[in-house]
Amino acid sequence: MKRREFSTFVGVGVGMSILPAALTACDAQTNDNATADSADAASGNSFEEVGNVSQLEETGQILNEELANGKALVIKDPANAEKIIAVNPTCPHAGCAVTWELDQQKFLCPCHDSEFSSDGKVLQGPATEPLTSYEVKLEGDSILVKTT
Repeated sequence: MKRREFSTFVGVGVGMSILPAALTACDAQTNDNATADSADAASGNSFEEVGNVSQLEETGQILNEELANGKALVIKDPANAEKIIAVNPTCPHAGCAVTWELDQQKFLCPCHDSEFSSDGKVLQGPATEPLTSYEVKLEGDSILVKTT
């Protein structure tokens, strides 16, 4: 074997042996970021989209039951049309799903008639605990909630 062939052979061999390690390192970093993003979403460290302002304007409320940490019922604040409120619609008394009654401006539990204000506070029992409220933010037309 000539010296030039040997040098080429060794160079290609070294390059080929480094390539899998480099690719694995890149893949591990990507997976770590994906895992961190998934962990943030699962632990509630991130906001999740529940719907959009256009939909809220049209329907008066948005119910999203597919969040990482539960459900969210989104309404416009009756006292301030610029503000959006999001609560977990599960009644703390017996676990029934409350509904937003726009004409009465309160959440009502169909199981035992508990009533909650627009911000989730108990107006009438038997429930003694408020509905869980969520932080809300807007990004463009999207409504995002932080469920934990």
